[in-house]
Amino acid sequence: MSRGLRPARLRPADVVRLGGTGLRTRPLRVLLSALGIAIGVAAMLAVVGISMSGRAEVDRRLDRLGTNLLRVSPSQSAGGQSTGQSSQLPEESTAMIRRIGPVLQVAATGAVKDAKVYRNEHMPSGRTGSIEVLAAEPRLLASVGGKVRTGRWLDSATAEYPGVVLGRQAARRLDVHTPGTRLWLGGTWFSLVGIVDPVPLAPEIDQAALVGWPAAQRYLGFDGHPSTVYVRTEEDRVTAVRDVLAATANPEHPNQVVVSRPSDALAAREAAESALTGLLLGLGGVALLVGGVGVGNTMVISVLERRPEIGLRRALGATSGQIRGQFVTESLLLCALGGAAGAVLGTGITAVYAGVRGWPTEVPLWATGAGVGVTLAIGALAGLYPAIRAGRLAPTQALAGS
Repeated sequence: MSRGLRPARLRPADVVRLGGTGLRTRPLRVLLSALGIAIGVAAMLAVVGISMSGRAEVDRRLDRLGTNLLRVSPSQSAGGQSTGQSSQLPEESTAMIRRIGPVLQVAATGAVKDAKVYRNEHMPSGRTGSIEVLAAEPRLLASVGGKVRTGRWLDSATAEYPGVVLGRQAARRLDVHTPGTRLWLGGTWFSLVGIVDPVPLAPEIDQAALVGWPAAQRYLGFDGHPSTVYVRTEEDRVTAVRDVLAATANPEHPNQVVVSRPSDALAAREAAESALTGLLLGLGGVALLVGGVGVGNTMVISVLERRPEIGLRRALGATSGQIRGQFVTESLLLCALGGAAGAVLGTGITAVYAGVRGWPTEVPLWATGAGVGVTLAIGALAGLYPAIRAGRLAPTQALAGS
């Protein structure tokens, strides 16, 4: 009794070549299907990349600015919520805080409540531009990590006389940009000394007009009570200093003192952006799923159009498993093409966005690998049903085209 002929085994390279042949015969359809996959992968990768780049920028800024800055301010009410009165820090609070051992730098600002700043004396009194006038100590800029953009900062000389430094936003609202310009401040002419860049750890400075502490008392009737004290401490002693700041700044009423860490606000914003990233990743996943449905649809149509080819191959000895492998491979190649294009596109979008914002570009390898891996999984699932359907076709039925 003779043994039956065994079907030829296809090497992996042969299977890949067969799958690629099916793609090359329909380039436009392949391009459109791969585009759907590419958009989904690019969306997911761009979301992750932009989020990671933003996080890297926050970390870089915190490293530059330091996390050892503490902010001391009076609470909003002095006698409970029912009074509605604001408490005050003692005039000696800055000097008392400076005596704490691990404290490196201390500087204060004080709100000059009745003073308003205008471009000239003819401006209506109500058009203040929401610019707050603050008395500032010469050490303030170094304590908060700020930089002068134009002109110079207050020193021992300019702090005694009517000179003013503006935050960049305040300068834009007043439309003044040149040191030496005169401003009508609190009923007195002040000369613009300089303009400072925004300070991430002290954003209130960006919208303020800052005058010297002695000048504020002499010309604007400032009462000398600090409204905010900025404290730089040793990096490893921040918690210990924070625990004693309230009692040190206001020994009689420590419960009326609020101590905060400005760097915590940046970390909280990073956490909020991470939550938004999860939502955007979900949207990218939906786009990727839609692309997978498009691939599945393409493969089903391909099976229907290529029934004669399938019948011929079956008649020549191809097994059902080889037919299934051919169409699954074709689907995988299609999704791999779209995934690779999406990875390149997503990385490019991240690089451009980060470059425009001045951020470091961060595209994690795990995100790229995960995007391509998910794409291949979708390709396998999308091609599985059409492949099984192709493998079940009898040679005579496929050749007849019915």
